Amino acid sequence: MTPAELLSDCFGRIAEGVPAVLDGLRDDQLALRIDGEANSIAWLVWHLTRVQDDHVADAFGTEQVWLADGWHERFALPLEPADTGYGHGFDQVAAVRANATLLAGYHAAVAERTLQLLADVTPEQLDEVVDDAWDPPVTRGVRLVSVFDDDAKHLGQAEFARGLLPG
Repeated sequence: MTPAELLSDCFGRIAEGVPAVLDGLRDDQLALRIDGEANSIAWLVWHLTRVQDDHVADAFGTEQVWLADGWHERFALPLEPADTGYGHGFDQVAAVRANATLLAGYHAAVAERTLQLLADVTPEQLDEVVDDAWDPPVTRGVRLVSVFDDDAKHLGQAEFARGLLPG
């Protein structure tokens, strides 16, 4: 298995999990915050997708699907277009409301772009530094693993929250 195949498999698993966690959920279920303050399923899926879109685009020097394909306009959230959800407080989490079709569509578009970018990535490209603001500097490979890790955690949180939904 090549590094490109390994990473594609990882992100492919996220792409399979997102529609499954959204399947059949109503808007009120997506927006529900289990204890009144927890992140909603809608926010978790939006956030994991925004982070993947933002970080993968940056790692490969491409445009974000969110901006380039007009997803920020379709969602019409009361947030800055570049917002990924990092550091969101109570009110910002509550502001992220979207239906399952919109969330799944955006994630599918980001997953497709991610898999396209990963298809031909070489080990040498994975070793290239993409962010020298850290010590040690972050390589493309490290950034991709970090994004996958973040996605997997948030998908797991969304799956857990779905399991706690009443009724």
